Amino acid sequence: MCLHAGCQIAMSPDKKHFAVDWLGVEVTGATLGIIGMGSIGYKVAQRARAFNMRILYHNRNRRKKEEEEAVGAHYCAKMEDLLQQSDFVMLVVNLSAETRKLIGKKELGLMKPTATLINISRGAVIDQDALVEALQNKVIRAAAVDVTYPEPLPRDHPLLSLSNVIITPHVGTGTVQALHRMAEEAIANILAVLNGQPIPSEVFPK
Repeated sequence: MCLHAGCQIAMSPDKKHFAVDWLGVEVTGATLGIIGMGSIGYKVAQRARAFNMRILYHNRNRRKKEEEEAVGAHYCAKMEDLLQQSDFVMLVVNLSAETRKLIGKKELGLMKPTATLINISRGAVIDQDALVEALQNKVIRAAAVDVTYPEPLPRDHPLLSLSNVIITPHVGTGTVQALHRMAEEAIANILAVLNGQPIPSEVFPK
């Protein structure tokens, strides 16, 4: 939020001074709660460890002890416990019947008033009406979402008018390197099929 506001202040033609109480929050030493500790969630934990963050996670299946120890992660069997303790809550789950509106008014109310909610999964994982209400009433400090429902949001959607939310247009993997890796993986899968070999990224129906 501080970086976003800072850019606006620096570029505004009407600004002549900076407010003395314009401050952000540090991630170092803060508690990060990861909901969904699959491959992406685990990569997030690896990076958060470099910032000396305390890492909590909630997942359908608990990670192996050695995997937890490698990133310093602590398992929360109940999502509610994670929400109450975390300074930053990151959603990294697949969208399913179970995860649709996983975060609603009740869950937002359990979070710290100083907490930030981050969504890099799918927009429908959050009840957006409840999120708007929580941000307007300062139930939580802020939100940062790379996904919304729908995408893009209607131009008159209330989320777009709030100063304590950052919205990006589903570009979490929008780098040259990431796109190259995705193309290489797709080619490897195609070649495996053509050559009658096991598919590296095969997805099995549940």
